[in-house]
Amino acid sequence: MARTKAELTTKVRELEKKRDAGQLTPAGSVPTVAEWLRTWLDTIAPRTASATTIETVYRPRVERWVIPRIGGHRLDRLRPEHLDALYLDLAAAGLATKSVLMVHQILSRAYRMAMRRGIVGRNITAFVDPPRHREPEMSPLTQDEARRILTAAADVPNSARWSVALALGLRQAEALGLRWQHVDLDRQQIRVFQLRQEPYRHGCEQPAVCAEGRHRSRCGSGCAGHARYCPQRVGGDWRFHEPKGGKARTIVLPAPLADQLVQHRAAQDAARTAAGPMWHNLDLVFTQPDGRHLSPEQDWRAWKGLLKAGGVPDARLHDARHTAATLLLEQGVDIRVVQQILGHSSLAVTKRYTHVTDTLARQAADRMGRALWD
Repeated sequence: MARTKAELTTKVRELEKKRDAGQLTPAGSVPTVAEWLRTWLDTIAPRTASATTIETVYRPRVERWVIPRIGGHRLDRLRPEHLDALYLDLAAAGLATKSVLMVHQILSRAYRMAMRRGIVGRNITAFVDPPRHREPEMSPLTQDEARRILTAAADVPNSARWSVALALGLRQAEALGLRWQHVDLDRQQIRVFQLRQEPYRHGCEQPAVCAEGRHRSRCGSGCAGHARYCPQRVGGDWRFHEPKGGKARTIVLPAPLADQLVQHRAAQDAARTAAGPMWHNLDLVFTQPDGRHLSPEQDWRAWKGLLKAGGVPDARLHDARHTAATLLLEQGVDIRVVQQILGHSSLAVTKRYTHVTDTLARQAADRMGRALWD
């Protein structure tokens, strides 16, 4: 419909162009941005993303930051300027650049699927430059600092846990999920999986009301978070999964670490005998005194205690992974081998975990000196 024949002719020509370009939206009701994002989270994203990623990364950002701002727009009528305003608004609200970029990535994936299914004619996120984010400089520990941590860990329970972290670069969930059935001490190798807790979900009909009093300023209207406090909550089970990237990997152990694991197993066998029927037989390598799994919080506190005991500057637990990568390179290990040990899907990811230390720089200078002047 149009007021004049000329306007009508123009609209028809625009429709014909969209038709010829395959961008014509089919007849029928088009969902709003909020409706489609929730549909995507509930029925589409779970096929490629883990429940933990959806419930702790995707859904909170969609519900708190996206839907309250642009959720009322019809999916096919969202404009690039709406996204420009959204990203500026989120930045002004104090969100980190990485969080704003993640919002853009979530919207892009949801729109890409909507376009594949013919709900919209184009992916509007492709017409907007993604927010710029620069990864912070990573600070691995030095060789001396790593050794001080291992010295401090010698007299604490699960001391081999920290040898595994600094020598193999296992992620926290991988170290806590290490089971004896995947440890071959004769061949000195391990098979890496991970232990993760499934996210809690509300079992009630009104999550926003259920969590009343626990909402924070960043929670959007209708926030369905804080499910761990729901009296009728579901989920929360601990499960073993394949590592990030979807493929278990085998790592050869350094001989001293293999010997340490032999001693650790003997100590655990003694603890199992002493505990008797109170022992939880989960086959885990690193456990609480009664055999139960260690929580990420307990593991984190133990790491912080070792930093203090060893006189090492404060560092994230994940920095142990960066340290392992850097130490491997300093020993002359090929970066492709480092990639396999760390379990990265691409070499580009491994390069982000490696660092040109003074040791590597000195080795490079010495080799050039021998090449030209020796």
